[in-house]
Amino acid sequence: MEPAATKTASTFTQGVLTTRRRFRFLGLTAEDLIRVFFGGNATVAIIVLALITIFLLREGAGFFGQNQENLRIYRQAGLEYVDYMRTQVDGHTALTRELSALRLAQLQQAMAAGQTTEAANASLKDFDAFSDKFSDAIVPLRQLVSELTSGPDGDAGATAIKTKFLVAADKRVERQQLIAAGKTEAAAQVRIDEVDFEKELQPLLAARPAFEPASRELSASLTALAAKPPAGDFGKFQADVHTYLAGFPATVQKIAAWDFNQPVAFRQAFTSFLFGTQWLTASLWQDWYGIIPLFVGSLMVSLVALVIAVPFGVGAAIYINQVASPREQRWVKPAIEFISAIPSVVLGFFGIAVLGELLRKLSGVTWLDWVPGFPFSERLNILTAGCLLALISVPTIFTLSEDALNNVPRAFREASFALGANRLQTILRITVPAALSGIISAVLLGFGRVIGETMVVLLCAGNRIAIPDFTAGLGVVTQPTHTMTGIIAQEMGEVAVGSIHYRALFVIGLMLFILSLLINYGAQTIVRRYRISIG
Repeated sequence: MEPAATKTASTFTQGVLTTRRRFRFLGLTAEDLIRVFFGGNATVAIIVLALITIFLLREGAGFFGQNQENLRIYRQAGLEYVDYMRTQVDGHTALTRELSALRLAQLQQAMAAGQTTEAANASLKDFDAFSDKFSDAIVPLRQLVSELTSGPDGDAGATAIKTKFLVAADKRVERQQLIAAGKTEAAAQVRIDEVDFEKELQPLLAARPAFEPASRELSASLTALAAKPPAGDFGKFQADVHTYLAGFPATVQKIAAWDFNQPVAFRQAFTSFLFGTQWLTASLWQDWYGIIPLFVGSLMVSLVALVIAVPFGVGAAIYINQVASPREQRWVKPAIEFISAIPSVVLGFFGIAVLGELLRKLSGVTWLDWVPGFPFSERLNILTAGCLLALISVPTIFTLSEDALNNVPRAFREASFALGANRLQTILRITVPAALSGIISAVLLGFGRVIGETMVVLLCAGNRIAIPDFTAGLGVVTQPTHTMTGIIAQEMGEVAVGSIHYRALFVIGLMLFILSLLINYGAQTIVRRYRISIG
């Protein structure tokens, strides 16, 4: 009787021969099949990458045409004209906030000197009189801007002109839909009231003679007030007032040269997005789609994460690879790599419930007052999100850095020891420089990992759409911010498909995609250069 093992081997051999015959029938060898299989994976990756690119371009390409139309309406309805005047009102508001901050500082200083709250407020009587005069100086100009915005009774002004235009646009869409559905009679009954911009803008243009004297009166009042401030340190405030007043002539010139018929260039749709400092949607006045505050927020959070993660990740890789005992390696390495298994939404919850509150309380400790930005009141900010993103990126940086250190030839270390160098000298002067290309690549890939993170920044960054105040120095990291990934996750579910807001979010996604490609390209370029230099 034939043994079972012999029978199994015979069956396997027959199967292999049959498979080879089939390959020969198809004109393929086993090597060809292996090549097709692994080459097919690369082909699939390229196809997926191309599909993602095409999808983002298809959904986002229409944004710039829509944004151009958005800017054209902004100009023709007179909103741009009114906003020129509003810049003076907004600048005065910022100065008023600065004045309030000065009063609070003086009040706290008086109370720290031992005065009661009532006595401290009484000592600021001259300050309050100065502040009241400063605030009242803007009233005539603010009233003029308010009337130009919505009219004396709330049914006129630039807002009403824009509303009429949007209603007419909606009616045109309704008529086209009825015609497409074959309902020509119903389409004929849709009444479209076209907007005569030249006629509608006459009340706004008629207000120009009233603006210039109001602006001059405001300038004279603030100049006189800034020249005689109350007791206290008003040097910066006086400089800010002079800077504010220095912009008045340019505003007057813009208003004098404004023409609602001036066309909006297509490049303005690009520049307003790429260099715009406002992301404002669903506004009753004007929607703005500027990526700068979101890009700066993403960059700030990522930099804080890297500042924390790089020392820990690279340091842990050096220790595990060069110093740790086999027992430590068996425990520490899996523990670090296990961090990547924690869902980011769980880390976000941890940031909201534990880390953010812990950092806020820690910032209030008296002996930490020297730390920039301490104390702070916002528990969800750049620092909180950056700490959590650092935790996420440590496994990536650690694993890739450790692999780079493993690839350093053992002969390098042995030669160093043979020349009398100790372990620390060998690590710092031989091993790490030899693995530097891989370490830099690890850091860049860690950067790409954190800048594309969504849930942590959405939950823990504070979601304030504004460029952080960099005048605070390093304390800027304690301010809330918003990110490109966070805005997509937050707003995508609320927008109408095909709207300008919808397409703007896809353009942000395209920017993130391009940024990730550039980071990876940079990592590969650095690796190649260091390989050449080491070789």
